[in-house]
Formats: sequence, structure tokens, C-alpha cells
Amino acid sequence: MKSELILALEQIEREKGIKKDEVLKMIEGAMVSSLRKHVGKNAVIEASIDPETADFKACVVKKVVEAVADAELEIALHDARRYRRDAAVGEDLRLPAPAADFARIAAQTAKQVLLQKIREVERESLFSEFKPKEGEMVTGAVHRFMERNIIIDLGKAEAILPLREQIRRERYSVGQSVRAVILKVDKAQRGPQVVLSRSAPVFLRRLFELEVPEIADKTVEIVDIVRDPGFRAKVSVRSNDPKVDAVGTCVGLRGSRIRSIMNELAGERIDLIPYSDDPAAYLSNALSPAKVASLAILDAEARKAEALVSAEQLSVAIGKDGQNIRLAAKLTGWHLEVKTREPGAHEPGAHEPGAHGSQGADAVEAGPGGEGAGPALSELDGVGPRTAEILRKAGWDDIHRLAEAKTEELTALEGIGEKTAAKIVSSAKQFVKDHPKPTA
Repeated sequence: MKSELILALEQIEREKGIKKDEVLKMIEGAMVSSLRKHVGKNAVIEASIDPETADFKACVVKKVVEAVADAELEIALHDARRYRRDAAVGEDLRLPAPAADFARIAAQTAKQVLLQKIREVERESLFSEFKPKEGEMVTGAVHRFMERNIIIDLGKAEAILPLREQIRRERYSVGQSVRAVILKVDKAQRGPQVVLSRSAPVFLRRLFELEVPEIADKTVEIVDIVRDPGFRAKVSVRSNDPKVDAVGTCVGLRGSRIRSIMNELAGERIDLIPYSDDPAAYLSNALSPAKVASLAILDAEARKAEALVSAEQLSVAIGKDGQNIRLAAKLTGWHLEVKTREPGAHEPGAHEPGAHGSQGADAVEAGPGGEGAGPALSELDGVGPRTAEILRKAGWDDIHRLAEAKTEELTALEGIGEKTAAKIVSSAKQFVKDHPKPTA
């Protein structure tokens, strides 16, 4: 007749997929470790569990010798013959293990092994479930705060929304519903760590797929996305159907579709950029909402271009803290320089590669690496290549914006301590003081 333990193991096997035989083997191994505490750490112990009755059997294996050198591994011949009359020197003798607390040890061991195995299987199951979902949209509720990181309850698992993946302008409260994208899933000691993001470009892509059916069915394609989360994004789109206008489709009737997406992103401004295979046209579009008078390709191989705008359009082309030109450069992968035209100068045709016109003194440049409009981060005192890379990846790639940053905003970035953050802000303020921004 099957014991209660075997019946319980079979039920767990059906419900959780934990093999009964695996658990029994783990219990046998755990019992051997437990018995070693009684008979010696070097002792040879064999243990077995009947898979039907759950009866436990254990024995200590010792070598029969004339003179004992190691009591844990050997037994004298005259002692061996007390257990078996025909015992002979050189053979292994199996002696019953001390069984005074055997039943209690077995029960405790079985419980510990089962709990451990169940936790392992559940962790592996959660990892297997969430790992393929990287890049997918999920909805959860704010469960608790861990410093400035947020723990999100996804139902089956808890996920973390780190400060660096949050939209800076947003504030959250316990119980609040949050939509985010699964950025990555890693194996951790206490189970899979699910990392969420609301600042990654892929989150904006998923929102477009949700709101714009034509993107979901590939009629309209998103070519690329760059973001300054919570403030501005540029999304380049193209249509795979000549009858469908890519930008108009994404905007929706009276702006309903784009407005819905912007509301989800705390009012983040979204520039929809028509993609073009013509670099000059694409670069001009990328500087939207600025109107570009002309654009010249300076070096196609080095991907350098120069845009000419009117004096009143210069501030629009640059954007606040260089945001617009920086995002345009990131989107296109080109080094962009924006210059103004002097009043009354001849206005060349749009996108004329060789036409520069008469240029004023104002010029601002940005590259695709995200150094921002103007000087590189490496020009700041105390900012080495590694720190500059950390700042760029987190969106802190403009020196004028860094000068207005709070140290706690920078210490939230991995690899930047309080002293380093204070030095970066101080250096940025000094740089801005010594190099004031050009005005339109």
C-alpha cells in the first residue's frame, strides 16, 4: 500500500510537474548528509527509499581489516563477524545505520527537499515564461518602492522598474496601474529578475502597434525611434502601401491616435518623420518641426551634412538644450550642422547639395553618438570616456542640461557616486559660464 508521502509526491508531480523519482533521489542524498553528522563526515553511507511504501533504509559501508587505521571507513575482522559470521578481510560490510531518530530525520529532510525543489521548479518555470516575453508590453500594479526603484506586481511575478527606466516627469503611487515593456529577464538567486522600462524606444514602438492597426499589420512600418523620455521623441515611418499616408495614419482622425500615445507618456512630444531614401530629404524631415531652407551633404562617406535655416527657425531647429538637433542626429546617424542665413540673402532651393547661401555667425552641430548640440562631454573636467558613455546612454548628453541637473538624478545611474555627480554638475556649470550658448 502506498504511503502518504508517496501519494503526496505523486500529486505534486501532477500539479507542478516535479518528478517523484527526482525528489526521492534528493531525499536520499539529503539523508546521507544528515547521517554523516552521526557516523562521521568521511563515512560511506548508502540510503534508499522504497518508491511504493516510502520505507527508508540506510547502511554504513566499511572495509573489513585485520587492524583498524580509520574507524569511519574500516572495521576489525572480529567485530565484523558479530554482524556476519563469514565476513572476510578485504570485503565491504554493510552495517545498519543508527536509526534512533531515523524517522524524524527522514520527515524533516523530505519537507526541506520538497520546499527547495518546488521553489527551484517555480523559479525555472517563471524564467521560462517571461524570458521569451522580452520586448513585450505588460500591465501591472505598483506594489512597493525600493529606494527610487518601483516594484511592479505582474500577478505571477514581481518586476522592477528601475529609476533609469522611468519617465522622469512621472510620479507613482501604490496600487497605480502601470504599463511598461519587459526590457530583460535575468536569472537571480531568489528567482528570475524581470526588468521593465517605460523609457526605452521599444516601449514607444509597442504603444504605436497598440494604437495604430496599420503598424501592427505592417502596412505602415516604423523605421527607427529615438527618445528623450517624457520630453520629446522622433519616430521615422514609411508606408508599404502607396495609397496609405504613413504620418497621417499614425496621427489618426483629429490627432486621436498620437494624442493617446502622448498621454501615456506624460505628454511627451512626438515628431513623426517621413522616411526617405534620399539623405537630404530625410535629414530635412528629421529636423522637424523646423523648416529647413536648404541642406547640403558635406561628406557622404563620413555622413556629415549642413542645414541652412532662417534666423527665426534656428532656435526651433536646435530645440531646448539642443534636444531637437541631437535627436535628429541620432535618428539619421548623420553629423548635422545647422547654420543661419543672413537677412536678405538668396534662398537656395530646398535640399540643393551645393547651395549654402550666405551664412550668419550662428552654427550648432550634433552627431549621431548623442554628444548633444555643441561640445562633447569629455570636455568636462572629471568626465572620462567611461563616465561619458554612462551619461550618454542615460540621455544626459547635453552639457547645458547637465548644468541644471540635481546630483541625486546622476547618482541614480549605475557607476556614478555622489562625489562624481557633484563634480560633473559643477564642471558643467563652469563650462556653461565660460561658453554661453549662441542665441538666434
